[in-house]
Amino acid sequence: MELRYMLFYGFPILLAYLLGSIPTGLWIGLLFYKKDIRKYGSGNIGATNALRVLGKIPGAIALFFDALKGFIPVILTKLYLPDYPYLPLLTGISAILGHLFSIFLFFKGGKGVATGTGVYLALAPIPTLIAGLVFFISAFSTRMVSVGSISSAIVLSLLTLFLYRNDIIFVLITFVVAILVIYKHRSNIQRIIRGEENKF
Repeated sequence: MELRYMLFYGFPILLAYLLGSIPTGLWIGLLFYKKDIRKYGSGNIGATNALRVLGKIPGAIALFFDALKGFIPVILTKLYLPDYPYLPLLTGISAILGHLFSIFLFFKGGKGVATGTGVYLALAPIPTLIAGLVFFISAFSTRMVSVGSISSAIVLSLLTLFLYRNDIIFVLITFVVAILVIYKHRSNIQRIIRGEENKF
């Protein structure tokens, strides 16, 4: 591969990973509340646990920035590097992987839902908005965020299969992302089966 292609693909992907790696909820807790949210609630670094441990406003801020760190790299590559059609997808996946396997947390991380939502709002807004609606219906009917997250990941992957079936790479990568999100919720699934999952 030519050097210029390596640079054009490599730098945005690396920067997206670093941006995605920022553990927003954890850092908000440490900087402003002197709390390590990994030691409370579910032990997760994501916005849901930040809301549970720190309160509504810090949780909302964590949610916003977790989504933004997925949205920004995709939009920027779409705007400024339009000649590389799969670069927005690759940067988006890199941001999600950063959140899931953060370099700042020794490759541990969150569950990827908020960051994935930001990525797919930029890549496929209509399926993402529908999946978001499914999230709210599922989460509020069961009072379990994990159910909403798992349901929305499944719905998003199925919608991309239906709406983007001519783009097999996009569909396959979306299914891989959905599987990763569900895998990161495996402890939640076990608690749901046992009837012990946290409710809000």
